[in-house]
Amino acid sequence: METMVEQRKSLRTEVAWPVSVWLPEANRFINGRSANISKTGVLLRLPATTPLNAGNIVELNFPRTMTLAKKKGGFARIKSGKVVRVDRGGLLDDASISVGVAFEEIEY
Repeated sequence: METMVEQRKSLRTEVAWPVSVWLPEANRFINGRSANISKTGVLLRLPATTPLNAGNIVELNFPRTMTLAKKKGGFARIKSGKVVRVDRGGLLDDASISVGVAFEEIEY
């Protein structure tokens, strides 16, 4: 039996938000949903055909409702991050993959 070691630094909250992921290497957006999120990262569900690997840098676009957009001053919350894991094994019922992204500040 193998024991899993918890590596998360922040408490995660289960939430299924729509998310649009910009993949610079593929020069396109992929739409998916979050599974859980914390201050330091997010677990995404993306289509099985998504061309991602650990180490890729992505931009995440979390759309806001009209009410929240007016309050926050923007129609989306955009975060940059680094893909830390891609789980393609045992595809979920809806043919999606799990992608772990650690938020980070990216210098351009």
